[in-house]
Amino acid sequence: MAALFDLHCHSTVSDGLLPPHELVAHAAKRGVKVLALTDHDDLGGLHVAREAALQHGIQFVNGVEISVTWKRRTLHIVGLKIDHENAALKAALDKVRIGRDERAQEMGADLLAKAGIEGAYEGAKALAMQSIITRTHFARFLVNNGHAKDTKSVFKKYLVKGKPGFKEHEWMDLKTAIDLINGAGGVAVIAHPGRYDLGTINMLLLMHEFRTLGGTAIEVVTGSHTPPQYQQFAKIAHKFSLKSSLGSDYHGSGISYMEMGCIPDLPEGCVPVWDDWPEAKLLN
Repeated sequence: MAALFDLHCHSTVSDGLLPPHELVAHAAKRGVKVLALTDHDDLGGLHVAREAALQHGIQFVNGVEISVTWKRRTLHIVGLKIDHENAALKAALDKVRIGRDERAQEMGADLLAKAGIEGAYEGAKALAMQSIITRTHFARFLVNNGHAKDTKSVFKKYLVKGKPGFKEHEWMDLKTAIDLINGAGGVAVIAHPGRYDLGTINMLLLMHEFRTLGGTAIEVVTGSHTPPQYQQFAKIAHKFSLKSSLGSDYHGSGISYMEMGCIPDLPEGCVPVWDDWPEAKLLN
């Protein structure tokens, strides 16, 4: 049943390659029946995606992926089943998007220019069109201009801590993100925890703090996790009484860890984040 759900993906509203309506059509073609659109710090694609989901017979879930700073590290918290008209959430995300553009200008016009790469901000902005500018847009610009063979290589060479294009940024704190999601009627989920280089102690501290602050679930199965990590995070979810979520983290062909409709089942014993959702009951 897990392949019927995809609770983490991106459209052109953030750093995906497909507009919301085309992303939904792609999900339907791949057999997805319950879909959450979780663009970075932006709710702009939800209305169009929901309308498209109705046309394709997909149960649609409002989502967002919020960037947070925790112990000087950037983490991502997915909000599912949020009220996309919630005033506090919309206002907070407006501020985040302003900060994103300021960061992008420093990355391109300052850091990458000093590394000998001209026009990176303008190039990333052109790829982003009217959406927020993310590191993925910079990665695509750098690949298109021959600075690396693919986006994964770009991140390792230019866009992670210690590399020429990395710009440290202070996002909202974990409590604020969780409070905003809960206040909008949603559930907070730690996205792809296996991607964070936290070490065992900090990972456990994060899970404890997240649960104490009102977090609901973690992504156990996601595109960037390996099968051993599915088991690892299933155990962590059980240890901290957290529900389990899954999603492809699909961005588009050629820049995604996993294709839609290919998501493995949650490990045995996991409590799905959707266990009490009406959208899931309609599949039975």
